[in-house]
Amino acid sequence: MSGLQIQYTTLLSVIAAYLIGGIPFGLLLGFMRGVDIRTQGSGNIGATNAGRVLGMRYFWYAFLLDFLKGFAPVLAVDLIVRHWHGPVWLPLVTAAAAICGHVFPCYLRFKGGKGVATTFGVVMGVWPVFTLAGLGAALVFLMVFLVYRIISLSSLAGVVAFMILIPIIGHEIGPIDGFLYPQPWNKLMPLIITGCLIGLLIIIKHRSNIRRLLNGTEPRMGEKHK
Repeated sequence: MSGLQIQYTTLLSVIAAYLIGGIPFGLLLGFMRGVDIRTQGSGNIGATNAGRVLGMRYFWYAFLLDFLKGFAPVLAVDLIVRHWHGPVWLPLVTAAAAICGHVFPCYLRFKGGKGVATTFGVVMGVWPVFTLAGLGAALVFLMVFLVYRIISLSSLAGVVAFMILIPIIGHEIGPIDGFLYPQPWNKLMPLIITGCLIGLLIIIKHRSNIRRLLNGTEPRMGEKHK
């Protein structure tokens, strides 16, 4: 890629990822049922509140759609970078734009969801380090959820695991071609910094959940929000 091509690709990727990431699927599913989920449950537009208000199957509908709006733009840009030998940071910038779109959507006056499903989609699109770290985080999420059945607690545990796993996995697996060999830390820094910023954003968005967890008032899956 030439310098001008990189600039245009970056601009288009960021704008497209942000606009796609901002589509409030949980809210739209509620409108299809004649319900504004912002006025019920936790008031959040994400998959968890959609499932709490509309029923469990709508949790999965919203989760899958939120996953895809993170996965599709990042995977597309990742493939473009590999084919045209573009900068390795371009998928990371696209990933950040998709997550920011979900968390701060321009369609809803920048009041969005907490970004867990979209982030999971994003990390699955950045092979191999983010993908493998994301799969490890998903396993942690599942184990915590099976024990406690609290989505927010499981999400937070998965996010922390994701941030820890990036340098561990990245030190052994190349972030570009995927071969097994030790990676110098300077090459891993963009991945580590991006992963930590994403994780911290999700943790900050869960601050109300953290307060309820500390107070013992956070509802389990299937319970009404207190």
